[in-house]
Amino acid sequence: MLTAALAFAGVAAIINVTPGLDTLLVLRTSVAHGRDGGFAAALGILTGCLAWGLATAIGLTALLTASHLAYDALRIGGAVYLAWLGGTALWRSRRRAGNGQVRARGDETAAEPAAPRDRWAAFRAGLGTNLLNPKAGLFYMSLIPQFIPAGAPVFGTTLLLTAIDLVELALWYWIVTYAAAALGERMRRPSFRRRLEQLSGVAFLGFAANLALHDRA
Repeated sequence: MLTAALAFAGVAAIINVTPGLDTLLVLRTSVAHGRDGGFAAALGILTGCLAWGLATAIGLTALLTASHLAYDALRIGGAVYLAWLGGTALWRSRRRAGNGQVRARGDETAAEPAAPRDRWAAFRAGLGTNLLNPKAGLFYMSLIPQFIPAGAPVFGTTLLLTAIDLVELALWYWIVTYAAAALGERMRRPSFRRRLEQLSGVAFLGFAANLALHDRA
């Protein structure tokens, strides 16, 4: 069991640190709303991963491969949600461009602390992007069973491997969030944040198109 767990931890770590939608969301939220916002987005993503892990343990994710309709419904819903996030980011970048013209220079590097409403929105964004992505479910369903030793209890082992993945993700998002905050002055400049919003918006729209156009992983 220990060998299987270590092997899974190594593979999962490589996958987790590969730049993708979730990391981009945590980075963008950390820049916009500080560490609290980044942690809230990360918590939403981790909650979604936990849900997928539990679903894998009880066999619900098999529905994604058994039912073409269920997979497509989740895929299209996820694509629409990502497109909405992308459009919202691009709209915010336009607003920042206008506000930046009249903002006093002394306020250009002022941080915008995450209000409870912002933290809740960040959590929802993280949870939504994860749960509405059927590929996240297929990732758990296809990867975890490969590391379950013969004769080991499927339910308990799946939860163990899910926990390992969650710990690695939590550590990675902690690094991303603090790294974004550590850049400090530069990342809080309106011009930099506006460019990041634009980049995020285009990336979200790209993820949406990829999810909508690709039938199955």
